[in-house]
Amino acid sequence: MGEERGLVHVYTGDGKGKTTCALGLSMRAWGAGRRVCFLQFLKKGPEYGESLAMARCPGIDHYQYGSGDFIAKGKVKEEDRRNARDGLRHAHEAASSGDYGLVVLDEAVMAVYFEVFSEEELLSLIDDKHPQTELVLTGRRASEGLLEAADYVTEMMPRKHPFERGIKARRGVEF
Repeated sequence: MGEERGLVHVYTGDGKGKTTCALGLSMRAWGAGRRVCFLQFLKKGPEYGESLAMARCPGIDHYQYGSGDFIAKGKVKEEDRRNARDGLRHAHEAASSGDYGLVVLDEAVMAVYFEVFSEEELLSLIDDKHPQTELVLTGRRASEGLLEAADYVTEMMPRKHPFERGIKARRGVEF
């Protein structure tokens, strides 16, 4: 890794593209020779196209910390909390180690919203990250504290989506 300072990105909003944006940055970092740690919270399963692709990229370490079940605010199962806390511990280690040029915490923002772990725990991870590690947080409903802690904030805003016309999620595009 070079001597440049690693910054914090938040990709949030109700529009499509938060995970896709984080994946694009991951490919860019990987292509530039940086090691990438991509951790997905609240998601599980090899059926996601990004999971299949990252498995083919040596130098991108990919982990999922979800049960595979849908999560609703106020109805979080203990298994979901345990999985997310394991992921948060792993993310903290990855972000603070200096071993990675980029660490992505996909859906960590939603984990805070669903109260699976606290905003304070995520802010502590940001504070403890290695100075040269770039950090990305994704998910809808980013809190003011997370937005304030970020160097980059990108809000995805839907204007039009095929779902509104009854078109279901398509493999290789939405998942």
